[in-house]
Amino acid sequence: MVNRAELGVIRGARAGDPACQLALGKLYLFGGTSLPRNMPTALHWLNRAARQQQAEAWMLIGSHVPFEHARHCVDEVLPWYERAFAAGVEQAGLVLAQLAPPSDGEMQEGLLHQARLQALAVETALSGAVPLDCCEHTADSSAPAAEDREHAAQAGDRAAQLALGLWFARMQRDGSRQPDGIATVNFKRAIRWLTLAGEQGDPDAWFALSRIYGKPEFSQRSVAEAQVCLERAAELGHRVAQCECGMVAWRHRRHQADGDVRAVYWLQKAAAQGCEQAQQQLDRIALKPRQAPWLQALAPAALQALAVRQPLLAARLTLARAFGLNRAEALLLDVKAADHGHCLVIDIRASYGRSKRRLVALRTAQERQLLDQVVAQFDLLGGCVEGNYRQRLYRLKTCL
Repeated sequence: MVNRAELGVIRGARAGDPACQLALGKLYLFGGTSLPRNMPTALHWLNRAARQQQAEAWMLIGSHVPFEHARHCVDEVLPWYERAFAAGVEQAGLVLAQLAPPSDGEMQEGLLHQARLQALAVETALSGAVPLDCCEHTADSSAPAAEDREHAAQAGDRAAQLALGLWFARMQRDGSRQPDGIATVNFKRAIRWLTLAGEQGDPDAWFALSRIYGKPEFSQRSVAEAQVCLERAAELGHRVAQCECGMVAWRHRRHQADGDVRAVYWLQKAAAQGCEQAQQQLDRIALKPRQAPWLQALAPAALQALAVRQPLLAARLTLARAFGLNRAEALLLDVKAADHGHCLVIDIRASYGRSKRRLVALRTAQERQLLDQVVAQFDLLGGCVEGNYRQRLYRLKTCL
């Protein structure tokens, strides 16, 4: 059954609208959501659109309609092949050579020779300047190149599968709409090719799939599936996907355990790739460590001497000085549970009700090394009894 969008195109084409005639011809030429590929019908509508000065119509006729269909209506379509051949379409030259009268052998030979030269020039230019996975960005060649991309995609070319999926979705790599391309989007075919490309490790394919599943006009819209695809793109290193995963995790931190920890993780990944938005959000939710004023009176020599008598207390003070912990946080923090690899979770609310949960992002290799040393100290002396908060506070005041 024809969907609403295609039905509107059919009605407009029958009413004489040249843009709709061109769109309907492209639907029958490449296949639509519900319309099958039909070369004679495509030639009929493209011919009508070309009569109304639609340049793309005669370009499509010259590049995609083969001789066996053109020979039945030579007088009508011959001018379009001539225009396409003059514009550099080599396929049009081959068809013109076949449509030429058999007695005019020189004309056939000249057309064939010129067509071969143009084909060689175009092939050289494409191989040297325009890679296959960038075909969706060119306005005039995106539709004609779809058939070539499909052959490469069927052969397992990941770049061709991505380009073909983006073309069927009429989408660019960043998720924005492609202004030129297929007349009516075909999300089902786009999902097929993008999934194949994604399974071969292409992050752009998973990112495009997340955009498709999040579109309101998609009949199988699924927010959960869009999030799964977004996370797969982020895992493969897609910068925008990493930033969005971090923002989503931060918004849902009150309903998901350790949502803020996951937010910092993804934002750090995106910021490392130069994402300014991720860096700004990271600076807001994981503040840089500040100096602990209550430790200013403790000299480094005194801290080294304390490490001999009270190694765990000295390790806590080292951690407080490096990450700006207050006195209660330094004495009550469960160091091993607070270490999440990429950040330090400061949460002592169970023992100290006036405190608040906060995160400290590990930004340098030195901070990571220092935290590893402190955690190793607690692993080595984990059996030592530190006492309750009052006893730890008394020892601290004594050493200060």
